[in-house]
Amino acid sequence: MSDIDAINNNKNMDEEQKKPEQADAAGSLVMQDKGELILRTEIVTRSVIRNMIREAFKAMEKAYAPYSHFYVGAALITLDEKIYTGCNIENASYGLTLCAEQTALMKAVSEGEREFAAIAIVGGKEKIVTDFCPPCGKCRQALREFVAPQSFIVILARTEEDYSLYSLDALLPLGFGPENLN
Repeated sequence: MSDIDAINNNKNMDEEQKKPEQADAAGSLVMQDKGELILRTEIVTRSVIRNMIREAFKAMEKAYAPYSHFYVGAALITLDEKIYTGCNIENASYGLTLCAEQTALMKAVSEGEREFAAIAIVGGKEKIVTDFCPPCGKCRQALREFVAPQSFIVILARTEEDYSLYSLDALLPLGFGPENLN
């Protein structure tokens, strides 16, 4: 079981039951004694996760989904702690549709950002979130271009309190990245 899995399974445990510190093999994720997951850069705390989820819900409200009626919002945080949001934008030709994750990523990259810590994603039919909304393969690959997959956190949420954390590496094993072109 990965540390992120352990955190997902234990985020509601009593303080005595939690391990004081756990680090993954790469040493990039740490669970603090109060159950907060942080990146070694100390950006992604539980309160930041909740704020990102709130921002993703706000972004979802702006989605343009007249064909699928499936609305998605995303909030991407940089290593400098700036949050960029995005929503899905559908197009009648379907192939031109943009996912929320891509929208957030392209907004950030177009502003000069290149280093990211995490992304929160919410989505549901008619803006009703009943389940987790994982990123599609294209979005996983787009994120892979700019992040260390072992330490980049993907937050899938139903509410601010009901969420699961994954590393991008877990969602995109053996992903193709810039280092493969060397």
